[in-house]
Amino acid sequence: MGNKIVVAVGALIVVLSMSIFTVTETERAIKFQLGEIVAVDFKPGIHFKIPLINNVKKFDARILTMDATPERFLTAEKKNVIVDSFVKWRIADVKTFYTSVGGDVGQANIRLDQIIKDSFRSEFSKREIKQLVSTDRSAIRETLITNVSPHALKLGINIVDVQVKRIDLPNEVSSSVYQRMEAERARVAREFRSQGSEAAERIRADADKQREIILANAYRDSEVLRGEGDAQAADIFAKAYGEDQDFYAFYRSMIAYRQSLGKSGNIMVLEPDSDFFKFFKHQK
Repeated sequence: MGNKIVVAVGALIVVLSMSIFTVTETERAIKFQLGEIVAVDFKPGIHFKIPLINNVKKFDARILTMDATPERFLTAEKKNVIVDSFVKWRIADVKTFYTSVGGDVGQANIRLDQIIKDSFRSEFSKREIKQLVSTDRSAIRETLITNVSPHALKLGINIVDVQVKRIDLPNEVSSSVYQRMEAERARVAREFRSQGSEAAERIRADADKQREIILANAYRDSEVLRGEGDAQAADIFAKAYGEDQDFYAFYRSMIAYRQSLGKSGNIMVLEPDSDFFKFFKHQK
C-alpha cells in the first residue's frame, strides 16, 4: 500500500510538472494544441497546459540587435558610398513573428536586413555625398524608421532604432570628392577674404572721414579761440595804452628795436629824422 502511494504521488508530481510552464519578463510564449496556436502573449508568471496535447514555445522579448554587413549604395550623383549600420528591434506580435519567420531570429534578421537595405537604397539615391556627410543623421534615422516600420510589423517586429555607424567612400571616389570639397572651401575662403577687404576699406574710409571732420572742427575751434584771444589782447592793449600813451609808445618802440637791430645781415635804409629813431634823439 505504501509503495502504491509513493508511485501515485510521483506520478502526480510528474503530471503537474508537465502541466505547468513559466513565462518570465524577458520572454514571449505561444501555446499550441496539436500543432495549432491556441494562446499567445502570456503574462509573466505560472501557467498551465494539458500534457501531450499542448506544447509551448518561448521567444526572447528583449531588444535584439541586427548588425548589418557594410553595403554599397548609389547617391544622387551616381557615386558609391559604403554604409555600415545596425538595427535594434524587438518582437511586437509573437503570433505574427512565428507565422512569418517560424520564430527564427536568424531568419528574421535576414528578412529585416533586406528591408533596411531597400530603404537605405531609396533614401541615399535622393541625396548627394555632401548632404550625407554634413546633414544631421538624426533626420535620416527618423526617415528610415518611418519607412521600415510598416514592413517590419508584417513580420511581427517593432523597430526600436536604426543607426548609421559610418559612411565611407571607395578609393576611386574619395579623391574626386576631396578635390571638390577643397575647391568649395577655397571658394568660401575667397568670399570671406573679399568681404573682409570690403569691410576694411569701408572702415578705413570712415576713419579718414572722421579724422578730417575732427581736424576741421579742431581748426575751427582754434581759430575761434585765437580770434577771441586776439580781441581780448587788443582790448587789454587799448585800455592799457589809454592809461599812459607815452610809456606804451616807448615800450612798443623798444620791442621794434630789439626785433630789428643787433642781428647780422639786417640792413635798414631810413631817414635819420624818421619817427623810428625818435627815441634816439635827445629830448629835454
